[in-house]
Amino acid sequence: MDRLAAVSWPEARAKLYGIIACCFSSSTSPCMPSSEPRGPRQIARAMIWSFKGLRAAWTHEASFRLETYLSMIFFPVGLWIGQGAVEKALLCGSLLLVLSIELLNSAIEAVVDKVSPEFHELAGRAKDMGSAAVFVLMVNVTLCWGLVLWQRFS
Repeated sequence: MDRLAAVSWPEARAKLYGIIACCFSSSTSPCMPSSEPRGPRQIARAMIWSFKGLRAAWTHEASFRLETYLSMIFFPVGLWIGQGAVEKALLCGSLLLVLSIELLNSAIEAVVDKVSPEFHELAGRAKDMGSAAVFVLMVNVTLCWGLVLWQRFS
C-alpha cells in the first residue's frame, strides 16, 4: 500500500497546519529546537555548509558548471549594458536565479536518487519538474535580456 494512501486527509491537514504554525511562530517553540544560540558562529557554519554545497554542485553537476561559466561571461556584460539599477538587477539577477534553481534541482535529483534508485513514476516526475523550473528561469533570462537589448538597440 502506498504510504500516502494510509494517511487520511484530516490527519495530513492537521500535520500541515502544525508545520505552518511552527514556521511562523515568533516564540522559541519545540518544533524547531536549537541547542545553540544564533549568532556569528552559527552564521559562519551556515556559510561553510553553503560553500560545501557549491563545491558539490561544481564537482558533480555539469549543468551547474556550464551555467556558472555562462554567468561569469554575462554578469559583467549585464552590468555594462544595463542602464540604471533596475536594468542591471534584471540582467544579473536573472542569471543568479538560474544558478539558484539549478542548485535546488540538483538537490532534488540527489535526494530522489538516494531514496529511490530504481525507476518510479513519481521520482521521474519530481526530477522533470525540477528541470522544468530551471527551464522556466532560462526563458526568463532570455526574456529579460531580449527586452533590454531590444530597447537599447532598436
